[in-house]
Amino acid sequence: VSGQETIMSLLMRNTTVATRYGGGFVQSVDGTSGGSAGGQPVAWFFYVNGIQAPKGAAETNVHPGDHIWWDWHDWSQAESIPAVVGSYPEPFLNGIAGKRYPVRVECARVSEPACQIVTSRLREVGVPAAIAAFGSGAEPETLRVAVGQWDVIGGEPITHTIDAGPQTSGVYARFSPDGSTLTLLNGEGGIARTFTAGTGLIAATTSGTYAPVWVITGTDAAGVQRAAEDFNETALRNRFAAVIGPESEVLSAPAPGT
Repeated sequence: VSGQETIMSLLMRNTTVATRYGGGFVQSVDGTSGGSAGGQPVAWFFYVNGIQAPKGAAETNVHPGDHIWWDWHDWSQAESIPAVVGSYPEPFLNGIAGKRYPVRVECARVSEPACQIVTSRLREVGVPAAIAAFGSGAEPETLRVAVGQWDVIGGEPITHTIDAGPQTSGVYARFSPDGSTLTLLNGEGGIARTFTAGTGLIAATTSGTYAPVWVITGTDAAGVQRAAEDFNETALRNRFAAVIGPESEVLSAPAPGT
């Protein structure tokens, strides 16, 4: 597609769309409307290469290679879900707004297999990822992937927002204060399941003008290893975030239902 076409025009070429506010806001797609469902507010949101766009669809241009994802969901617990993992290998492959960013895998322990697995997965899809120790520094135009147990990587300002809940980070999962348990939340913010040892999480979030930070983490080394092994397109497709249980089951966060 041409970089001069907007996401709104692309959507309207491929679906039946109803808009509001002078054509800048999508109200319905193929008959599914925003408003209210089951007593909860719902609306259409869109993500470009796994990032919620800062502008409306009529103001955002499409660039070659962009992965565009429209999603209709309950926003009662999170008015914004700033970054999602379900467009992998984006944004690592084609970047943000047509610009490819450098990628840095930051590992709590560079020698651990999980660190090598994550780096190899990126390189296999054509992303020349660098490896560094965790905490090498936040940079607005660097895509960072933090790999390690939550009790090590969860204290940084951006990653720490996950513990504040979906209203802050957009991630529907939360670790206990010591990082030993992980609670999967549903779309209404309720507890769906709580996991202990051997549980992993793959999630992304961001703050302000910074590029997204991804976390490949877990309750312990086994959980981190499981998350690293599922750092791939098949496991992550169309998920906001993914919880990997002790039996290696991959679960969407938020969990469906109430």
